[in-house]
Amino acid sequence: MSLVTWVPGVDAGHPYGVHNLPYGAVSTGDGASRLVVRIGDVALDLARACERLLPELAPLVSEPVLNPLLAEPATTWRRLRVALRSWLTDESVRPVVEPLLAPIGRTHLPFSLGDYVDFYASEHHASAIGRIFRPNSPPLPENWKHLPIGYHGRSGTVVVSGTPIARPHGQRRVGDGVEVGPSLRLDIEAEVGFVLGAGTRLGEPVALADAAEHVFGVCLVNDWSARDLQAWEYVPLGPFLGKSFATSVSPWVVPLDAFHNARTPPPPRNVPLASYLDDAALPPWGLDIALEVELNGTVVSRPPFPAMYWTAAQMLAHMTVNGASIRPGDLFASGTVSGPEPDQAGSLMELSHAGVTSSFLEDGDEVVIRGGCPPPQAARS
Repeated sequence: MSLVTWVPGVDAGHPYGVHNLPYGAVSTGDGASRLVVRIGDVALDLARACERLLPELAPLVSEPVLNPLLAEPATTWRRLRVALRSWLTDESVRPVVEPLLAPIGRTHLPFSLGDYVDFYASEHHASAIGRIFRPNSPPLPENWKHLPIGYHGRSGTVVVSGTPIARPHGQRRVGDGVEVGPSLRLDIEAEVGFVLGAGTRLGEPVALADAAEHVFGVCLVNDWSARDLQAWEYVPLGPFLGKSFATSVSPWVVPLDAFHNARTPPPPRNVPLASYLDDAALPPWGLDIALEVELNGTVVSRPPFPAMYWTAAQMLAHMTVNGASIRPGDLFASGTVSGPEPDQAGSLMELSHAGVTSSFLEDGDEVVIRGGCPPPQAARS
């Protein structure tokens, strides 16, 4: 299919061209939010487009959240994506579709969130944090290369990007005592998130080979972290108040099929994997996503997602191997994305420890996390 759209100002190499087409929810003025697909700097009203051109799918996109669509089989997601690409490249349907394009208004979280799980899938990040938090112990826990470590987060505090974040309060260790007060070491974690669709029954694990039938799309995540609260509380049960106060999610969910040409092998594994995690004979699930972290207008890091030790398919397989069910709208995230170089870390704790930045977050700071893939093959020269 042609990568050239008739939408003005959107060439084949545009980051929001027809190779992307992320889903979102927007509103203008005091109006209710509605589902859209982004093309360039405008948005296509999904429900109205489907009513005119694909009416049998219109009920799935008529609500302000993606969940009815997420609950459908992956074949339905793919059918809609093929239709959208056709509508936005076929001049014959332009008179029907063009009036349904509008400027992007206020963005909202485009899915109703169920469970939220955050992983710890970067060897570089886990090693760096281990050296900081446990200087007299091995950087990686003994189990780290045997399974994707994760924790269940607080879904009620997951918010759409742009939502102001209040500085959390809690206990922190000060000298030989303990104080209660605002976190003095407020941090970010640049991550990649995965929105789940088709659900499973309790007791039904998701095999590696079936991951694409359940992962609807990809988003960016900032798992805000209060490092002083975390350091005091995380033994023995792990993250709690240091993580649960807020997690920001990008307003756009990119369909998994958009990453077809961005698949890349994960790093070599030097510890044998359990059979349910062994992906050696399967198509690669690493994703060639380059992140960029900007603090108050200055880029401070460029974390590489291909360096992640564990893939999304392995995270999902491990998350469900015990029989835990998944539901449409569940979200899991990769954990902090960090690379081997000092300026490739996805957290301020790592960056400040390496001398790239000098401190944690101050009141009023603004953090921007961007992500992108190589341009589609047809756009390269």
